[in-house]
Amino acid sequence: MSEHHPLQDIREEASGNISRQASEPTLNDFKRDNHHEHGAPPSAGHAIQRPQRRMSTASRVSVDFFDPEGMQELQRTLTSRTGNRPVSIAQSLAHSLDSQDTLAVDPDNFDFDKTIRTAIRRRDQAEIKPRQLGVAFRNVEVQGIGASASFQPTLGSLFNPLSVVEEIKNARHPPLKRILSGFEGVVKPGEMLLVLGSPGAGCSTMLKTLANHTEEYHAVSGERHYDSISPADLKRYFRGDVQYCPEDDIHFPTLTVEQTIDFAATTRTPRTRIDGTRSQFVETLTTILTTVFGLRHVRKTPVGNQQIRGISGGQKKRVSIAEALATRACIRCWDNSTRGLDASTALEFVQALRIATDTMKLGTVVSIYQAGESLYKHFDKVCVIYEGRMAYFGPADKAKDYFIDMGYEPANRQTTPDFLVAVTDPGARIPRAGVSSQPRTADEFAQYFKTSKLGRENAEEVDQYISTYSGNTESAKAYAQSARAEFAKRSGMKNPYMLTIPQQVAAVMRRKIQIIRGSMLTTGINLFSYVFQGIIMGTVFLRMPEATSAFFSRGGVLFFALLFSALNTMAEIPALFAQREIVVRHEKAALYHPFVEMLAHTLVDIPIALVITIVFAIILYFMTGLQRSPEQFFTFLLFLLVLSLTMKSWFRAIAAAFKSEATAQAFAGVSTLALSIYTGYTIPKPSMIGALRWITYINPLRYGFEAVLTNEFRTLRGACSSLVPQGPGYENVSLENQVCAVVGAQPGQDFVDGAEFARLSYGFSYSKTWMNLGIVIAFGVGFTVLLLVFSEYNTSTGHNSTVTLFKRGTKIKKAKKDAPGNGGNDKEFGLDNLKPVDDKHHAPSAQPPLDAKPPTQTDIFTWQNIKYTVPISGEPDRTLLNEVYGYVAPGKLTALMGESGAGKTTLLNVLAKRVYSGTVTGDMLVNGQALPADFQSQTGYVQQMDTHEPTSTVREALIFSAKLRQPPSVPLEEKLAYVEKCIDICGLTEYAEAAIGSLNVEYKKRTTIAVELAAKPKLLLFLDEPTSGLDSQSAWAIVSFLRSLADQGQAILCTIHQPSAELFQVFDRLLLLKKGGQTVYFGDLGTNATKLINYFEGNGGRHCEGHENPAEYMLDVIGAGATASTSADWHKLWLQSPEATSTQEEIKTIISEGINRGAVETELSSEFATPWLVQVKELIVRGINSYWRNPTYLMAKLVLNTLAGLFIGFTFFKAKDTQQGTQNKLFAIFMCTILTVPLASQLMVPFINIRNVYEIRERPSRMYSWTALVTAQILVEIPWNIVGAAILFFTWFWTVGFQNDRAGYTYLMMGIVNPLYYSSIGQAVAAMSPDAQTGALLFSLLFSFVLTFNGVLQPFRQLGWWRWMYRLSPYTYLIEGLLGQALGQQDINCSAVEFVKITPPSGKTCAEYMNPYISFAGGYLQNPDASADCNFCSTRTTDQFLEASFNIYYSHRWRNVGIMLAFVVFNVSAIYIFTYLFRIRTGSLLPSFRRFKKKN
Repeated sequence: MSEHHPLQDIREEASGNISRQASEPTLNDFKRDNHHEHGAPPSAGHAIQRPQRRMSTASRVSVDFFDPEGMQELQRTLTSRTGNRPVSIAQSLAHSLDSQDTLAVDPDNFDFDKTIRTAIRRRDQAEIKPRQLGVAFRNVEVQGIGASASFQPTLGSLFNPLSVVEEIKNARHPPLKRILSGFEGVVKPGEMLLVLGSPGAGCSTMLKTLANHTEEYHAVSGERHYDSISPADLKRYFRGDVQYCPEDDIHFPTLTVEQTIDFAATTRTPRTRIDGTRSQFVETLTTILTTVFGLRHVRKTPVGNQQIRGISGGQKKRVSIAEALATRACIRCWDNSTRGLDASTALEFVQALRIATDTMKLGTVVSIYQAGESLYKHFDKVCVIYEGRMAYFGPADKAKDYFIDMGYEPANRQTTPDFLVAVTDPGARIPRAGVSSQPRTADEFAQYFKTSKLGRENAEEVDQYISTYSGNTESAKAYAQSARAEFAKRSGMKNPYMLTIPQQVAAVMRRKIQIIRGSMLTTGINLFSYVFQGIIMGTVFLRMPEATSAFFSRGGVLFFALLFSALNTMAEIPALFAQREIVVRHEKAALYHPFVEMLAHTLVDIPIALVITIVFAIILYFMTGLQRSPEQFFTFLLFLLVLSLTMKSWFRAIAAAFKSEATAQAFAGVSTLALSIYTGYTIPKPSMIGALRWITYINPLRYGFEAVLTNEFRTLRGACSSLVPQGPGYENVSLENQVCAVVGAQPGQDFVDGAEFARLSYGFSYSKTWMNLGIVIAFGVGFTVLLLVFSEYNTSTGHNSTVTLFKRGTKIKKAKKDAPGNGGNDKEFGLDNLKPVDDKHHAPSAQPPLDAKPPTQTDIFTWQNIKYTVPISGEPDRTLLNEVYGYVAPGKLTALMGESGAGKTTLLNVLAKRVYSGTVTGDMLVNGQALPADFQSQTGYVQQMDTHEPTSTVREALIFSAKLRQPPSVPLEEKLAYVEKCIDICGLTEYAEAAIGSLNVEYKKRTTIAVELAAKPKLLLFLDEPTSGLDSQSAWAIVSFLRSLADQGQAILCTIHQPSAELFQVFDRLLLLKKGGQTVYFGDLGTNATKLINYFEGNGGRHCEGHENPAEYMLDVIGAGATASTSADWHKLWLQSPEATSTQEEIKTIISEGINRGAVETELSSEFATPWLVQVKELIVRGINSYWRNPTYLMAKLVLNTLAGLFIGFTFFKAKDTQQGTQNKLFAIFMCTILTVPLASQLMVPFINIRNVYEIRERPSRMYSWTALVTAQILVEIPWNIVGAAILFFTWFWTVGFQNDRAGYTYLMMGIVNPLYYSSIGQAVAAMSPDAQTGALLFSLLFSFVLTFNGVLQPFRQLGWWRWMYRLSPYTYLIEGLLGQALGQQDINCSAVEFVKITPPSGKTCAEYMNPYISFAGGYLQNPDASADCNFCSTRTTDQFLEASFNIYYSHRWRNVGIMLAFVVFNVSAIYIFTYLFRIRTGSLLPSFRRFKKKN
């Protein structure tokens, strides 16, 4: 074992040559076992001598690297504690150090070593046993399920019997593939392993296998040993000690940084601490982690996501690290964690891991795509994966020589990691001259390594490690003792969670409250919606009279109150799916049971629901004038609250039960329909058909409705609003000879007993109230138990692994090269390629054939003194670009570089004329003359985001671009031929028929470039960061492809993020910016960037080492990056340099020469290249294809219509011609109109998705007019809704039992006018919404108005002040048309319950007594000749019923069609107006209004 060096001796040398003596950072006089977490227990006599780590040359990082000031402050805090109480040094740190020997700091005024030592000594005295964990594996093989489908699904393929058979076959015998095979190696505590390989080689699988996360694979065989613990035991008992950290940083966006880390620390706080409470432990640990990772200044900032502003990407990465470290695991696997970070931040990430690995003696495994040299030096070992085989596993510093000896050589200035990955790519590796026997295939590489010296050493190390630990029961026992000592007393011995369930619930509840406090807006909106609805309903049903005329309305109010509070929770479903990934990650890290999250959610929600319900109930109850006794009010409130909580659990249980959000939403929608129909209000229980009556028994709303209805009606004595008979001729009739024409009326009474009315109409009785409460609570408990069970066991998310999908019916061309490919998300492909295509492979730098050339260019684009400022409210204007100048010449590849925030993309946007706010000054000229009017059409702009219509094929996207952007004068054949040329140039021949959405990142990027080339940009091609997010091979392929374009005469300006040295050499020129948009350098790079390096070294920059990457060197010199700084003002130095003067001269020469050549001509006379009708036609074709290839969306639409039609049809099956039957038919029609809410919410999604593609990419390219897009979207959507409505009509019309001769008009209204109406209103709402969720909320709010005022819930005659809304509501006319036509001019025959008994005066028959009344009031007698107990039915015809109650007239039917069509026209114009106002106009709506006021 090497001698020990004190911590102070290990430091990085300033030269950039990072060296490290062959030692571990250890404490001078301490035995290695005692130093770090998880050694073999010091007190146990049977301690095992752990096999030593190899002599590693990984570089070390100082702990105060991120935040030196913070570290000093931390030292002072700890020192001050030391000054006061000698014991408490240990205390202050020990709670974090008893099992967490954290942080080594260079001591200035405080000896950190000593603190750690004291802590360790205290720990030993307290007999707390530390533990550490390594992992060894041998002959590991992983099998996954192969992807079978490689054709794009369409609506047709769903119903194609052949594809159905294929599906069944695949379900029974899934195709398998090997992902990894023949892996062996060991990672010891304190070691860092780097895993390298092309995307798809198996890096993620390797990490998941080492982290013991193998559930998603079909089979994992071979040996894995976590010291003496088996993988099964580790998963069951110590899952939290091994963690896998995915590449995406997904955290709760509204939690602050501090709360996020704090929570992780809380859930993994050990029981045995040296003094100090749990909260002190958590506080100390959180402080230390936020300080070490430089997060102190953002402690109180929300983490944020796409919608919510939060911390930066680099900081988010560090939060993920700190969160993972707070859980105190012993082995951690980080998957491609530097994605999207620039080089300096990526380096900081790895340095942070190095600090953590050294100070806590962890095992760390990392996979990285574009790894720089400086980053590579921090690793002890490296594993190179080649198509699922192990090409190398061993010391990082020996890997390069190993492959050189094998017979391959690195390119000039190629970083070691890039070289190691390139060796596994036949298109990128360079064989050494004179060596011909080098291995070529993955199997040969694996075999070569096995027999090599390093391979044998690796195998020996594995054998030694396994023989020491495997089956060693004593070490396993010691590990278990150490781990169990940390678990809370009653946490149970059979689970991996440190806290007891009540402790977990408390911690998660605290987090839930923090999340809610972080997003008060959501809670506020929720409360507002309740208050708003309460007020609307309160005013509609304002102070209902205690009379029989308001009986129906009372039922309506109570039904609405229950329904609204029950269904409001459906809106939670998307949020529950959004958080599922976080919960799964936490469960795998053994922080808490997933059901605890749901339990906490439910408990925290109770007080919130209570407050909201009380506010809602008070507003509604007292405005509508329900029965005013405290007992009845509180009974109403109680049921409202309990039902609200019960239904919350129901919808949450649905979300927990399904894997995908779409199916959960669909199921929730259908259940809503069933729950609302079978409550007993729309169709009373007596008239339900037997086959469906059982639904009422499993419907909690029914029990609640019965209770609140009987609670209201039991004390109600409704004054009779219509005594029969009365009027002329009946002035002196006594009450004995009159009766109230309402169900439950008794002869001789001028009132109706409410309880009797409820019993006869609904079959409800008050005596069951408390039984009903019990039943509702039982449902609530049942749903909650279901919710907890589902959330505990169904933790998977329905994510699809990508496979390239091709257009149906195309012959798939075989790939030219046998390399496995990648799904951009590193989906692992196996050794056995089972797809018809050799997956997405890396084309060797796609050099195009010589005959395929873009048009040659001669025009030179120059810019001078470009200054760009943006206004910021309340502050002075901010300057983003400051006096920038330069030029782009044809045939040259110009790079635009700078640190994050220097203004690279801003400059690109300004030059491409793509900024819509702020002020731009300066000159942009082509050939020294003003830009042509159609400058944007003559340039191509490749955005950083690859935004495409995902179902289009590559060829379709290029043809679309060529047709719409090349001038109409070019013949179509020529355009199509040029498209083929572009496909060829971009190396996309093989993927021409592939759906763009299924391509990997590299090919998506190529497609984005090809789409711009297809437009034949005459002047210039702009590219924004074409290599970000790619692995080094794909990045090389893209850049060398740009090089080939430039060599053929294309002028290219390209921003690029931290290129490797070999990429950097491909460029001809460089424009370098620093923060504030100031130029630091513009000019040629020179061979191997010599000109650039000489410029910086000549102006006082440090020397550039031979192995350094010039791109990183120059950024470091000018002080870019989070931790770099410089004293020189490089902008000033540039302005004074001779290089700057010569650049100015060059630009002057270009301008003077250009003036003689004449201006570039404008090719297009209008804004767009093609006429409007051509644009609409192309957009319609694209839209039709897009819908057809999205079977999920179409099926959701069609299935919803079918199910709803059958459900409503059979609920009101063969409705009779009684009064109740007529009312049932009315509700059958009313329920069909409610379907528009889910249908309109569905159609917003594709509308907004296509609009996003337009706004992000197609609008700035001047491809087509926004009016053409809107027109196409309207025309593509409508036919599908008409088809859906037709299905609804056919499944519903005859089932309910409407008459045949009424079908034509009903179909016109229901099957054509209604879908036209809801398609157009849905798109109008979508036009003003930023996203589909907001749209759905706005729509349901709007729709609640339409439904409330259409005269069904509250009949017209009782609407009072709101009658104007009734006339404005389109559904008034829809329902009047449908009902008037379907029900009008028919007879009603009362059922036995509906007849009222009247006693005529003595001596008169029923007919003599009643006929005068019937002549003016309508109705009929069942027994006209009787002289007692006349059975009188108050309505004879449906017209009388509809006119009296609902203000519906049969004669208005054609008028209503006209009015509905007028509404449709209004909606369509609203789509255009809203799209213009909310999406097309720039600037706010108010300034133009203010200007207008000033003028006047």
